[in-house]
Amino acid sequence: MLKLRAISRVWLVCACLGILSCGLNKLSKSPAEASGESQGGDAPKQSIVQKIKAYDHLPVGDRIALYHQLKKENPGEYNFENEDELTMYGYTMLWNKQLKDAIEIFKLIVQEFPHSANAYDSLGEAYLQAGEKELALANYETSLAMNPDNFVAEDQIERIKYPEKAMEKPGERFVKVFSPTAYREDLDQLAETLLKVHPNALKFITETDFRKVVAQKKALITEKTTYGEFMWHCSEIVASVHCSHTDISRFFVENEMLPLALRFPILTRVVDQRLYVIDPLNNTGKIQVKEEIVSINGVAVDKLLADIYLHIPAQGYIQTTQQHVFNMRSTMLIPYALGFPETYTLMLKGSDRPVTLNKAEGNINPPGNPIYPCLDELCLEFSDDAQTAVMSITTFNYYPFDRFDVFKEFVDKSMAELQDKGVKNLILDLRWNGGGSQVASIHLLRYLARKPFVYFSRVEFEGKTGKIEGEEVIAPFENRYKGKLYVMIDGLGNSTTGHFMSLVKVLKLGTIVGEELGSNQFCSAGQKVCRLRHTKLEYYVANNTHVSSATSLPDERGILPDHYVAQSIEDYLSQTDRVKAYTLQLAKQKK
Repeated sequence: MLKLRAISRVWLVCACLGILSCGLNKLSKSPAEASGESQGGDAPKQSIVQKIKAYDHLPVGDRIALYHQLKKENPGEYNFENEDELTMYGYTMLWNKQLKDAIEIFKLIVQEFPHSANAYDSLGEAYLQAGEKELALANYETSLAMNPDNFVAEDQIERIKYPEKAMEKPGERFVKVFSPTAYREDLDQLAETLLKVHPNALKFITETDFRKVVAQKKALITEKTTYGEFMWHCSEIVASVHCSHTDISRFFVENEMLPLALRFPILTRVVDQRLYVIDPLNNTGKIQVKEEIVSINGVAVDKLLADIYLHIPAQGYIQTTQQHVFNMRSTMLIPYALGFPETYTLMLKGSDRPVTLNKAEGNINPPGNPIYPCLDELCLEFSDDAQTAVMSITTFNYYPFDRFDVFKEFVDKSMAELQDKGVKNLILDLRWNGGGSQVASIHLLRYLARKPFVYFSRVEFEGKTGKIEGEEVIAPFENRYKGKLYVMIDGLGNSTTGHFMSLVKVLKLGTIVGEELGSNQFCSAGQKVCRLRHTKLEYYVANNTHVSSATSLPDERGILPDHYVAQSIEDYLSQTDRVKAYTLQLAKQKK
């Protein structure tokens, strides 16, 4: 029996994205880089935000006074030129509803960076949340005047000026029809923006093949093409660059728009490319749990899945990520792929009788995977004999400007506890970990590595002038963990998790169990938020490159496990964690 100790979950909204707008620099580099960089070959400057965060117990005015004092007395010691770090500091306050403090920080940024359209945009957002509409409008108008491409400010100005104007509902947007010319021009804009913004847009696809995908989608446009259909076309173009940091909305918008009557009306799950019923919902009596679906509306399941996977962004040619996304969005993805049919007719394995399903009713979003016991972001549990510990880390979203102290405290205390208990086997559970800060990843690696290492072999982003954390040689902690290490991974492990696991792999730090990771040592990170001219469709494009030092691994594949173990349909239905059970048994055998 394993006894669980967990810490509380603290959400950090979109911190791993490094979001920018096409024309509006919400962040000129990703939060991972925003922790500070050096000039030339010098060591990185100290983080000014980390310094003033140490005084968060003081009024915000005192912290700002400290900022000015340090800038006057130690101008070369701290990264005062880093607007992004201050911006994220302000946003953490905004997200925590500390509106007055956020406004003061954004006012500081405007003073320090008076030519930044982003600074005025952020201040406008804070004023708007505080109900100061006139001040918000003034700052949004200043931002838009400085950057006419700032569509965020443009939208907010219209909402403030015309509050009575009804916003378009998702269902209305879904059936809206634009002219074929507008659609085709937007598809051209989408293609050119991807090629211009993404630093590695043609790494996994040739320009000829990319242009062919665009041409195929343009050829499908007719006078009757709806916005919902157009969005599906766009998703294939975006996914064709094979980058998990480049997407439209992670299918949130598509899911929100789709009417209930058009949804696929049962819950399913793909296992080994076979589609199983996991809940018939209001079709009980027509189909049973665990029955295998062979075709839907005459389309074979393997062909249907292949088409849907073309629309799901993933790193390189990794399919495990696409399978997980399908399982989380199947009731929405199947209708989009089949052209929104009015009814669904199934063929089941072992039967020659077609089954026509009832229309969907109620909430039919597929459930998440119920097998992972860590309900918080960070958990530590021990076996009864304390010989084995399981450390679960479901995100690396812990940045120097927000919550890194939480991550550091958890890892430091956990490692001390492992040492005190004499733990011989550490199982690190990184399943569902979508990435985050390299600072958190490096901190954990320093407890696991046996010798000095370099985290990044290559880091490229606009405005970079020196090294960031991870480009220097990093020494392991003296009190590092010295027992056996096992790491559990899955296809949802992305971004920074790929960097972390690539080093675990090449440094041979432990035994890897699970399925192919959703990422690897190569990462086109960060994001620019862009919008199409006519349809106003928003999408996100990676805008920088981060490569770990594990360059001997293939860029097109995820990190591969030493022991491939995946859930069967029986495991899923019985809520059995086969990967964890296998890893515990493996650790027990190798004591």
